[in-house]
Amino acid sequence: MITRRQAFGIAAGAFALAATPALAQSWKGSHPELVFAVVPAENASGVTERFQPFIEYLSTELGVKITLRIANDYAAVIEGQRAGNIHVAAYGPASYARAVMTGVKVEPFATTRNADGSLGYYSVTYVLAKSPYQKMADLKGKTLALVDPNSASGNQAPRFFLNRDGFDVDSFFGRSIYAGSHENAVLALVQGTVDAAANWWNAEDDSNLTRMLRKGMLKNADGSPMKYEDFRIVYKSDLLPNSPYAFLASLPADLKAAIVKAFNEAPTKAKAAFDRLSDGKDREFVAVSPKEYDPIIQMIRFVDEMRKKRS
Repeated sequence: MITRRQAFGIAAGAFALAATPALAQSWKGSHPELVFAVVPAENASGVTERFQPFIEYLSTELGVKITLRIANDYAAVIEGQRAGNIHVAAYGPASYARAVMTGVKVEPFATTRNADGSLGYYSVTYVLAKSPYQKMADLKGKTLALVDPNSASGNQAPRFFLNRDGFDVDSFFGRSIYAGSHENAVLALVQGTVDAAANWWNAEDDSNLTRMLRKGMLKNADGSPMKYEDFRIVYKSDLLPNSPYAFLASLPADLKAAIVKAFNEAPTKAKAAFDRLSDGKDREFVAVSPKEYDPIIQMIRFVDEMRKKRS
């Protein structure tokens, strides 16, 4: 039995990315342009607004064109790196783990530290506060919005932890759907398409839901803006490791070092661009290694086996 501490704890001693001395840019001849892809945690316009300033900063620092690619789904990022068409990717922990499990040669090099100093986040299940559902047991036979098959907080973690606690997603709920993004899952809940929605959550003031509320995306039937209090969390998972950034293992060593250096310096050198990535909720980038995501690989294997038994 894997304990929570063993499987989902995140090393408190994670260290800041080490600064790298200036290196000769010998890689520019073979890599005059880099592609940076992002899994669709939010809708395309939101991803562009969040990442474009950071992409421009990286382009300036590295001295080459960097193209931001917004994937249609999580699998597109995995397959893009498998084909070598995506050089750097902003993954979720489960999509990164799935890439590794299916033989994609990638190396995680950075994640972010939250405002409270932690290095993890949670999967939660929301219902509307006006609904009669007070706890997970009340949702038996109802409809759940998941996010994407390769989303950690939006699929893998709900399936794993809910099963552990006696709520098998495929038999407990009357129906479950994949909304495609975390935003779409919340919108399905607000629009009444589903009774509950899985999503990511860092803190009371830092979640996909709070981002959507700040952007004015959620409205009541009368057109008035919704508030955080209009939603209720009926389930919260154990801690998950924060999302990794990963580059192709085949990239030249000096290019990898230049990317790491640019990430490491971003919070001070390009503070506005760095803050935009998390609406100012993250402190810094920190180094990360594959071992931090071993528990996620174990979780996915468990869910895969569980589903195979039903087929």
